Amino acid sequence: MTGLAVLACIVELLRRQQLREKYAALWLLIGLIIAPLGFFPTWLDSIANKLGVASGVSLVLFAGFVLVLLVTLHLSWESSRLEAETRTLAEEVALIRTHLAQTADPMPASAVKPVAGTPGTGGTPDRDADDSAGSDDDITAAATTLSDDREARA
Repeated sequence: MTGLAVLACIVELLRRQQLREKYAALWLLIGLIIAPLGFFPTWLDSIANKLGVASGVSLVLFAGFVLVLLVTLHLSWESSRLEAETRTLAEEVALIRTHLAQTADPMPASAVKPVAGTPGTGGTPDRDADDSAGSDDDITAAATTLSDDREARA
């Protein structure tokens, strides 16, 4: 029964998209291994005897310990990778913002149309795409510069 409950939980987590597919295969495999052992507990003792383990309970305890150790190692690796990626992205955003701040020209007052609702005016604020500070070309140039900097560092 425990194996079926594990399989049901895994399928439900997948259905709700709370468990990513890359982990689902591993957990489904574990569930498929646990399910028959729940219905035929004598298999566990015979497997333990073939492996030279004193009892099936000891084998399950050892296998669980190894599994937890491997999951912890994987999650630590994943966390370290994501931390490095976050740091790199934050540095790139800071460099892009600095680049945009250095290249942006202050917008002249004549470029701004009157705001709707302002007494005596009926216009809306609008700027031409050519006059915008931080256009797509500026962002592309900053990203290219950052890519070149990253390659030079590597």
